Amino acid sequence: MFPDYDEPLFRPPCEAGSLIIQATLGCPHNACSFCAMYKTKRFRARDTEEVKADLRRARLMYSHVPSIFLADGNTVAMNSEKLAEIISYARRLFPEAERISSYGGARFLKGKSPEALRRLRESGLDIIYFGLESGDDEILKRVNKGVTSAEMVEAARKVKEAGIRLSVYVLLGLGGIERWEQHALNTARALNLMRPHFIRPRTLYPVPGTPLWEEMERGEFIEADGITVMRELRLLLENLDAEGAVFLSDHISNYIPVHGLLNRDREKMLASVDMALSRPEEFLGPRYLTQL
Repeated sequence: MFPDYDEPLFRPPCEAGSLIIQATLGCPHNACSFCAMYKTKRFRARDTEEVKADLRRARLMYSHVPSIFLADGNTVAMNSEKLAEIISYARRLFPEAERISSYGGARFLKGKSPEALRRLRESGLDIIYFGLESGDDEILKRVNKGVTSAEMVEAARKVKEAGIRLSVYVLLGLGGIERWEQHALNTARALNLMRPHFIRPRTLYPVPGTPLWEEMERGEFIEADGITVMRELRLLLENLDAEGAVFLSDHISNYIPVHGLLNRDREKMLASVDMALSRPEEFLGPRYLTQL
């Protein structure tokens, strides 16, 4: 690990074994009401030569790098030519790496031209982790996501047309008790239009100090309990029609692991949800911050 990372550092769970290189610092949006990840940083793109120097140091340190994740949040927001230069350089230094990936939000992807996204793919960007969170416009507005569901779908379409694999995050529980059904149905609708390569659900865990936490304190948002979250997940799965998408519940925030290939494994995944609903005292009890 580099001694001079700008902490805190975040990455998807599936990138645990990856070389992590900070091409950017912070998140350029950094206003989602549920998120506490980058509050101590202001977004900036690092100097290209500094990033290349980190890559060279890593090459000296590691004989084999299976994959590379370009941090921090929404790295695709940086200048596309500079990002493509970094990715191409990483590809030359680490020919053994099976993938290079980054976070990318719709607010910043929608401003990229098809040519810019194709340039990123040609340079070696394999996958973008994309935070849909919800397909419900009222929820998106409430949590200050900065884009509509339609803009999310359009951004996802551009990523796929460029040949970049798309991994979409869904945040279960984001509608609270009030809008869990709308959250599930509208999220399924958006995912059906996107047809991503991966769908990765997480479950909302309100964090003290965030605007969402303050809404809870004022009684303006009522957190969904485990049973409601499982009902929401069931409704989502019932309405998904994203043939070939891999559904991966690969985060510690989730109550149970639910994995499968759509639409082939829908019934198997629904059976897992029904099992949890039939034994809520075992699977759907309170979660604690120390677990996450």
